[in-house]
Amino acid sequence: MSEAVVRVDPRDALFDAWHATYAEAVGRRDGPWATPWQREEMRVSVADSVGAVTEVYAATAGGRVVATGWLRASTVDNPTSAEVEVTTAVGERGRGLATAVLARLEERARELGRTTLIAELSWPHDDPDGAASPDLRWARRRGFEVGLVDVQRRVGLPVADAVLDALAHEAAEHHRGYDLRSFTGPVPDEIVVGWAGLAATLMTEAPTGDIAREVESADVGVLRDREATVERQGRSKVSTAALTADGEVVACSDLAVTRHEPDRAYQWGTLVRRDHRGQRLGLAVKVANLRLLQREHPGVTTLVTYNAEVNGPMVAVNERLGFRPVLRLGELHKSLETQRDPATRE
Repeated sequence: MSEAVVRVDPRDALFDAWHATYAEAVGRRDGPWATPWQREEMRVSVADSVGAVTEVYAATAGGRVVATGWLRASTVDNPTSAEVEVTTAVGERGRGLATAVLARLEERARELGRTTLIAELSWPHDDPDGAASPDLRWARRRGFEVGLVDVQRRVGLPVADAVLDALAHEAAEHHRGYDLRSFTGPVPDEIVVGWAGLAATLMTEAPTGDIAREVESADVGVLRDREATVERQGRSKVSTAALTADGEVVACSDLAVTRHEPDRAYQWGTLVRRDHRGQRLGLAVKVANLRLLQREHPGVTTLVTYNAEVNGPMVAVNERLGFRPVLRLGELHKSLETQRDPATRE
């Protein structure tokens, strides 16, 4: 049976088979806590990629997709790294298919001048270091190391108004003089520069563990391009900013809903500027954002978030809102500047 690793055109029928294999593999691994990209979200990300090279690859055998690969390399920031993900079809492990796909992704990353791969991989919450995860063992044999462990948490909605009222009142006592502004869709023009500047630091201000990350682009044009992509993906954002009396954006929180999963929302970023911390602004913007979500999207029954295990302040905020841990997520990294001997095929 002939096998090959091919790049998949998101406009071709093969893409549907690619996504079905990918989604089934993620569902097998993560069970009821799985959060795969929906088909049209991924299709738009690949077909209409803005500010990044985004490509998908498939290992095919006998006309079937038996392993999948995904690569994203930003063209506007973080020029030395590429994000990747590899999955294998149910029942097809042990044939070297995932290894072949990863080899192609590494080759492509080098062509793009990248020296580091970054990946994410989930395992059960009751397995703190992932010792029982065959996927993590596979990744480690291929040179990946765990740089940081996050935890997926979920809360059922709606959160009672009385709970939100109490938390908002408590937080307000600590940040008098700030204004909270909530909105849906694109960031309003009058605060977009400040929002872009603060959001650009999210990946470096949050815990990074052993993974080297750089500040992202604060260019408003890049932000607007990303917002347009979100809309084409069928997603929409719910956001809240905290402003000083002078109109500076010093805290922000946003989450996303998608028409492809109308009962679920995903928390994206929450950040308080370093010189304005200690005033419960993180709690304030998350509560205000949750209020807006529940008002504008009453059909959403679950909110999903991820936090680094070591991010005590944000974990505490989420626990007070009712979030409970369900899954662990390892952030992995691999250097492409050194080579290891080929590992056992899988």
